[in-house]
Amino acid sequence: MGDQTDETGVDNRLDLSVPHSARVYDYFLGGKSNFAVDRAAGDHLLQAFPGFRTAAQSNRMWMHRAARYVAERGITQFLDIGTGIPTSPNLHEVVQEIVPEARVVYADNDPIVLAHSRALLVSSPEGETAYLEADVTDPQAILDSEEVRTVLDLSKPVALSLVGVFHYLPDDLKPYEIVQQFVDALAPGSYLIFSHCTPDFAPAMWEQAIQVYKADGGDAQVRSREEIERFFTGLELVEPGLEVPYRWHPDDETEALVERRIFTDVSCSLWVGVGKKP
Repeated sequence: MGDQTDETGVDNRLDLSVPHSARVYDYFLGGKSNFAVDRAAGDHLLQAFPGFRTAAQSNRMWMHRAARYVAERGITQFLDIGTGIPTSPNLHEVVQEIVPEARVVYADNDPIVLAHSRALLVSSPEGETAYLEADVTDPQAILDSEEVRTVLDLSKPVALSLVGVFHYLPDDLKPYEIVQQFVDALAPGSYLIFSHCTPDFAPAMWEQAIQVYKADGGDAQVRSREEIERFFTGLELVEPGLEVPYRWHPDDETEALVERRIFTDVSCSLWVGVGKKP
């Protein structure tokens, strides 16, 4: 991966006429793996909704806490779809601190993530990681992939991480059916780690942000609390249920940002939750 031919191949497959969610998110997090088209889309979004950087930060911090939560409950297998540009600590670094034997499969559809995926493959000696280029809208291709079949054992519990992904899937892509297809393939005792942007706290700003993102060539659909709860159909939401990120098992770092009024309902504008498959 990383040799000349692969990198050229990545360049050839990059569509720089439209922003990509992984690279816009990278821009919000202060990363360097983004292009002018992504930065322009990001700046337009920030003009419409100034909380995007804070939302991205709160989402990532929550993902770390949620991953720790399920690792502490004995989960050693993780399937992370919509991985985004690697940013340390990545999911496997977080969970392998708790369970060194954890096995993690990452999947994303942006060739840039593939180019950087070496960072995702530095596993602990006891564990294993793998990366595949795939699209969340084709669950069967992911579940049937060599990476999933060789690294994970789907007859045993898996944590499925779909963090900050499904607001990029409008209803015509059948997002509820996609999540159900993944969950159906998992063993009892598995977990869904899920976050999704919501217009509930600032409807007018979010309406403008979605219009701006579509005008820049992206696609998105934010959803209400009730609509996001539907993604957990058939699962048992763990305490405290569906929440804004900073109220879900906050740590000291999170509490400090709440005290400084950096994390607020409006600035975070996400519903997050962890559901367990009975």
